[in-house]
Amino acid sequence: MSKKILFPTDFSVASKNAFIYALQLADSINAEIVTIHVYEPPQAHFVNAVAYLHEIYDVTELATFENYRDEVPALRTVAEVNNLGHIKMSHVLIAGDTVSQIRKMAENDYFDIVIMGTKGGTSFRESVFGTVATKVMNEVKSLILVIPADCNYQAIKKILFLTQYKSVDTESFKKIVSFSKTVNAHLDCLRIISSHDNEAIDAREDWKQLADSETVNFHLIEGSDTEGLTLEFIKSNAINLVSMHVYHKNFFEKFFETSISKKLALHINIPLLAIHE
Repeated sequence: MSKKILFPTDFSVASKNAFIYALQLADSINAEIVTIHVYEPPQAHFVNAVAYLHEIYDVTELATFENYRDEVPALRTVAEVNNLGHIKMSHVLIAGDTVSQIRKMAENDYFDIVIMGTKGGTSFRESVFGTVATKVMNEVKSLILVIPADCNYQAIKKILFLTQYKSVDTESFKKIVSFSKTVNAHLDCLRIISSHDNEAIDAREDWKQLADSETVNFHLIEGSDTEGLTLEFIKSNAINLVSMHVYHKNFFEKFFETSISKKLALHINIPLLAIHE
């Protein structure tokens, strides 16, 4: 089965920047890229709107199609500028709710990974990751690679998997091990425990058996400053991708409200890989 990457795009600058990651990954794993652009149907709010709805749809869809027709070649240009013009691409234009359509497409056709950029928003959380990206990571049961708006492309060579070394993380761990091997990257696993956590269980030896690989290192750091220690680890180990397990549907909604997400966003600018169960 050929490998495929799903790339949702709104043709923003951030999205085109993220497209470089999609192209580079496609090149390394010999995959094709399917882009999807979702536009929302018009909502009429005036009296007797039903009588004019057909015309409204026609005008909106024509404008959307013309914009889409103009923007798609720009993606090909991005590929050619980066010497990746040989990557096979196809493009989908569809009306509806963005997250729902991405989820439907990801579920109905097999994709190895979904890659998307973010363009920001009004709140801190939105400005860092974007509301659509947050919802996609929460709701689409695929590997989701999100590229922050100001992230400049770096080859993925050092991956950090944040974990508690618990059984609930083992399937996600196997997936990140497979991903790291696919992109030929070193993998570090990190758990930070409080010095007051006397009941913390060190399961690293069990996880080493799961890994069966010399390219995985397991770390356990004791300290109360979880955010600072994580940030220090990322910087000192030149990490260029952070990964974590999505525990529940609203996991990233809550994660982006925590201090660790804010510190990471303020001090580093690297991709985030969300892994579902």
